[in-house]
Amino acid sequence: GVTVSGLFLSLWYKHNMSCMSMKHQQIRMEAFVVEMQDPKNGIKGSEQKLNVTTIPHVIAGKDIISWITNKMKTTAEEAEAFGTMLVAYGYVYPLQNHKKLVMCNDATLYRFQTPYFWPTEKWVAEDSDYGEYSTTGDQGVQHRVRGPKSGFSVQSLHLVMFGLFELAGKERKKPDRVVFDCQERAYWIVNRPPRRTHSALDSGPDRLIDPITENMFYQQAIMRSKVKSSVSLGALVKYITTYKNHDPFLAPCAPSNPWQTDDDSYWTLNMRRVDLPTKMRVERWSFSLFELLSDLRGRDDFKIFLKKEFSGENLAFWEAAEELKWGTASSMSTKAETIFKTFLAPGAPRWINIDGRTMGLTVKGLDHPHRYVLEAAQTHVFLLMKKDTFFRYLKSPVYKDIQKKALNPEPHNFSPAQLEQNAKNRNPGIHPILLWQQEEEEKAKAAAAAAPVDVKAMMNKIDRKK
Repeated sequence: GVTVSGLFLSLWYKHNMSCMSMKHQQIRMEAFVVEMQDPKNGIKGSEQKLNVTTIPHVIAGKDIISWITNKMKTTAEEAEAFGTMLVAYGYVYPLQNHKKLVMCNDATLYRFQTPYFWPTEKWVAEDSDYGEYSTTGDQGVQHRVRGPKSGFSVQSLHLVMFGLFELAGKERKKPDRVVFDCQERAYWIVNRPPRRTHSALDSGPDRLIDPITENMFYQQAIMRSKVKSSVSLGALVKYITTYKNHDPFLAPCAPSNPWQTDDDSYWTLNMRRVDLPTKMRVERWSFSLFELLSDLRGRDDFKIFLKKEFSGENLAFWEAAEELKWGTASSMSTKAETIFKTFLAPGAPRWINIDGRTMGLTVKGLDHPHRYVLEAAQTHVFLLMKKDTFFRYLKSPVYKDIQKKALNPEPHNFSPAQLEQNAKNRNPGIHPILLWQQEEEEKAKAAAAAAPVDVKAMMNKIDRKK
């Protein structure tokens, strides 16, 4: 038998099914809607006066839900959810509140949509059609039926929609015009929903995929390299095992969580640049080069190692590329010129060793610099450090020394009275702007220290003091 859940899921996941399966689900859905309209065993409709016009075959929402409940032997809640899906997909439309595509379990009035406007029909809702509908109204309908549907006249459309009435060759009466207007308006509400409104057809039965595009997608998918499930799961398990002690949701903060205890020792110990970091922080540096460079304190320690090996130009270039990427637009040209003279120009004081193709593209791009002009060269330098320098750093005395000196704070065990006292003595945090100013001052001092000393200017300054 057919269940509500089965029909719902078949509609919802239709776009992931094969063509034969989709066609089968469409037939089942349409057969169910046709059964709802059966004159003997279906939902009984009646005439309803709307403004000054009498509309035929009108049904109440509670009657639809009651019929679904009895037919499928299910609960009223599930029947109401299924009725809402019928409205959302355009098989049933509300007669008055058109923009609210839900099924209400009350006296709200609905009508069955004509099969011509069902989402399973193979005509796509074009923007040009919607524009004509918005501007020309019923005349636009006649134009569209005569135009794109060549050989399909307005009179034959009448026969499709109103098979019980002999309208062929006759002028439509006012109730028929009102019904047709309501049907087309309901169609466009489903296919062109108002802004910020979810459309069920985003993954429903009318999302027609171009066969050519679909074939190209599957051809590319076949050529794409695949990873075994066992390999993917193994990598996921390894990642979780590595990071589980550093996940604030899985492991407690040491010495204590400042949001719970109002003690800011954790923040003080883990400031961006501290003299002695914690053991957990130092351990995280060993996970990857990205973790090491993301931590300013770890980057400083990495610089000490590179300075001893006389190979700090790669990291300096990487930092300069980061500053260009995240800096202000006004300083972009100046920074790009400085980077070129320092790292890329022939005979540059801190020339970096990258392949010729990457160097050529980078130098050519610096003629018109933008934020990501150094992306290729930066990635190349990052991979060089990742493959060689990073692993040598982890084995170096510099890293082993910081591991020994790193702090291992004992966990706090505050009593309720101490927690209350902590809350009273709460200290204001350091504002991010102050931290940024401190970093800028440190950068300026480092740049001044690295700049060459003008001996003649220094001697003139000393002479003036005498």
